[in-house]
Amino acid sequence: MSASSPSLPTSTSVSEPVTAPVIDSPPADSAPADSALVVSAPADSALVVSAPVVDADATARRTAGTDVVPADRGTGAPGPTVAELLDFVRRTAEDAALVASLPLDPEGRTWLRLDGPGGSEAWLISWPPGTGTGWHDHAESTGAFTIAAGTLREHSLAARLPTDGWKTLELSEDVDRTRLLATGQGRAFGRHHVHEVLNESGHEHAVSVHAYYPPLPQIRRYSRSGAVLRLEQTERPEDWQ
Repeated sequence: MSASSPSLPTSTSVSEPVTAPVIDSPPADSAPADSALVVSAPADSALVVSAPVVDADATARRTAGTDVVPADRGTGAPGPTVAELLDFVRRTAEDAALVASLPLDPEGRTWLRLDGPGGSEAWLISWPPGTGTGWHDHAESTGAFTIAAGTLREHSLAARLPTDGWKTLELSEDVDRTRLLATGQGRAFGRHHVHEVLNESGHEHAVSVHAYYPPLPQIRRYSRSGAVLRLEQTERPEDWQ
């Protein structure tokens, strides 16, 4: 993350909207949730998605309650589960001395990078009143976050979007989810989780702890107008570290 982290989306050309249905359960075993989605046209034209969009929140909830580990990422050992990431951020958020050591800036977010479990990437982040992330996802990384102080609201999409081949997506109905998370509360999520996080307080800072595995390979940023979601920018680690 840089001093302007996260950077604001920039304008980009868009294609005709893609309409993708949302389902409340993962696809059948013959079409696993992690299988590639097939598109019928190049990125700059209208697309027809030939596989359903998956309820990513439900997948993360199921994974958080099991001992399933992410696949080996080339290190010779499996990475932490989302349950382990959630346990880490919860325990870290209870470290009052660490939380108090993070400088608070009324003009923008501040952060401290931490050593996460099993090679994961972790951050302690402060949120001045009225600040937020904008819509984004975390690519192939799973993650978790917990509120150490204050209150944050998460808006999310109960769908995993096509990973590439589109610039404009028309969202189906009933895809939006919202959570108000107070001190001590948190959540875990699966890959390609699309959300925005906001401090809606008019006067109180919030502080949160986040962990991701594998360390974030990229962040895709979106703008949204009603049901239309537009891919605006893709950031790499060098953009925020």
